[in-house]
Amino acid sequence: MFAQLREDIASVLQRDPAARSKLEVLTCYPGIHALILHRLAHRLWHANWRWAARLVSQFGRWHTGIEIHPGATLGRRVFIDHGMGVVIGETAEVGDDCTIYQGVTLGGTSLYRGVKRHPTLEAGVVVGAGAKVLGGFTIGAGAKIGSNAVVIKPVPAGATAVGNPAHVVDKTANKADKPDFSAYGVTRDMDDPIAKALHALLDHVADQDRRIDCLSKCLKEAGLVNNPQTDCQKPLDRDLLDRIVD
Repeated sequence: MFAQLREDIASVLQRDPAARSKLEVLTCYPGIHALILHRLAHRLWHANWRWAARLVSQFGRWHTGIEIHPGATLGRRVFIDHGMGVVIGETAEVGDDCTIYQGVTLGGTSLYRGVKRHPTLEAGVVVGAGAKVLGGFTIGAGAKIGSNAVVIKPVPAGATAVGNPAHVVDKTANKADKPDFSAYGVTRDMDDPIAKALHALLDHVADQDRRIDCLSKCLKEAGLVNNPQTDCQKPLDRDLLDRIVD
């Protein structure tokens, strides 16, 4: 137990630049308190002391603002930063070295007992503030969930998901050029696939316009087009549309 606590404190010092000392982390970080109380509640739960487990869990919720069901499974070095409003459901599984920020829900979409209703986070997952991960699927190792994302399907290992409903975004930066950890699950060096698709469509439309203009000019020079309405189309404002998409 004490070895785990030392690991927890070390992980906070590593991942939170605001942490100044071990004593500060132990006494002032609600995420640490929530983990200690959850481990006690989890043992009581599996010893069939269900009411006592829920009572400890309820005390932890009152003391920290973090609600972890006693049945949930948490790995080692889990870091719950700030923590207020975090909810982790009964069948949720959180792997080693995961980071969860305030307002996160690891929730279920099924009302049936005895089934896997809540998500599984594999090792090293980062879930940004306010994100909702809903369902009994798996978030792959090292994946990142952006702040306020609503995830309703699996996320591959190493990917970043943002939006509502969440979709996977690409990273243009080389992983070797930056640390693996991303606070709140997002970095600047990401391309939204929807934005990329829209930019590609704009490129295609602009190219089509150029080709049509060239063709129209050739037809006019050949005397094959005398209709003045062929020049009435309003030109595409590419710069404006790019700013809207970005």
